[in-house]
Amino acid sequence: MKKLYLDCGMGAAGDMLTAALIELLPEPDAFVAQLNALQIPGVEYRKEASVKCGITGTHVTVTVHGEEEESHDHHHHHHTSLHDVEHIVREHLNLPAKVADDVMAVYGLIAEAESHAHGKPVTEIHFHEVGTMDAIADVVAVCLLLDKLAPDEIVVSPVHVGSGQVHCAHGILPVPAPATAYILKDVPIYGGAIRGELCTPTGAALLKHFATRFGSMPIMQVHGIGYGMGKKDFEAANCVRAILGDDPEATTGEPGGISVASSESGDPKALADNDSTCKKQFGDEDVFELSCNVDDMTGEEVGFAMERLFEAGARDVYTIPIGMKKNRPGILIRVLCTEGTKEKIVETIFKYTTTIGIRECAMKRYVLDRSFDMVSTPCGDIHQKTSEGYGVMRKKLEFEDLASIARKQGISLWEAKALAQDAD
Repeated sequence: MKKLYLDCGMGAAGDMLTAALIELLPEPDAFVAQLNALQIPGVEYRKEASVKCGITGTHVTVTVHGEEEESHDHHHHHHTSLHDVEHIVREHLNLPAKVADDVMAVYGLIAEAESHAHGKPVTEIHFHEVGTMDAIADVVAVCLLLDKLAPDEIVVSPVHVGSGQVHCAHGILPVPAPATAYILKDVPIYGGAIRGELCTPTGAALLKHFATRFGSMPIMQVHGIGYGMGKKDFEAANCVRAILGDDPEATTGEPGGISVASSESGDPKALADNDSTCKKQFGDEDVFELSCNVDDMTGEEVGFAMERLFEAGARDVYTIPIGMKKNRPGILIRVLCTEGTKEKIVETIFKYTTTIGIRECAMKRYVLDRSFDMVSTPCGDIHQKTSEGYGVMRKKLEFEDLASIARKQGISLWEAKALAQDAD
């Protein structure tokens, strides 16, 4: 079962979702060429590398007649009806029928939200930020990408919507904007200390339409990670993270094994409550340790190789300083992986390191069930990781959130942690 998890800790917009999903493809440049071949009137897609808070990802730019549209950031609009949008999508674009239906379903959600916000029938709604060509391009791109990736389940994190106010054609509105807030009804959302509109109506509608459910990241064997970068810079990395993977192999002896997603609640704790089931699912996993020695790689080269190994599906990668032949200092690289990713990991080690030989060792791995939630403090919302199973439970506040608080208030990490724990 193929799973897609969308981490919307910095909200979501159409271009960010597009960029994150593009990174999951084996040939992203070919897909961008496919998008441009659609010939959306006046539209050109471009992708480029982007770095936010030290993380490298992809930024996708949509230009209309050679220029980026102001409407994407400032909501100065063209006026386009739902009928106009449907005419462009179904009559001018060569899209599979299912993709065209998805595009119009997304716009249907937006039309309903605009209708509610302005007190007008859907037939009288003229789109603004979501009706311009660049927004149509974003929606079409995401719908095509999800059709190509074809996940069986799409899980979306609670959505960070931002705070403060946003400028639009009707004046200054609170964040989330009324249309966004309406679309995200029944969806877990939160604000926080970051000022600005983090989730746009387009992003909200795409999430609402495609999400199988909203919640914490499911148990999965990761095969690909994509970072879709936004245009603006904040204290936190402004990106959507897309994680693609499969159900891990279970060891119950039953056909197909047990998967967390099969529990009625969809919550990993549902399995953790049954200790024997929990141990079968999480506590007895066959893994392989692949290792090699190198003495002719720089620290930067080793770090780059580690990144590629995680992207290839490694469960863990770590290094140990060692002494080698002829008294040379070297590095022992060790990688943990499963049977399903072992061949790809071997290829990745040979491609990104200088080794000429790899050792393999089969072993068992025992892990605790992990979940994430938000802790509300006077300093802002902080992510907290809970690990439990085998009769133990541990909670840990996320470092990046604590570091952000420490930087803003000019205090140490220990003081930031104490403030958060006192509030909790």
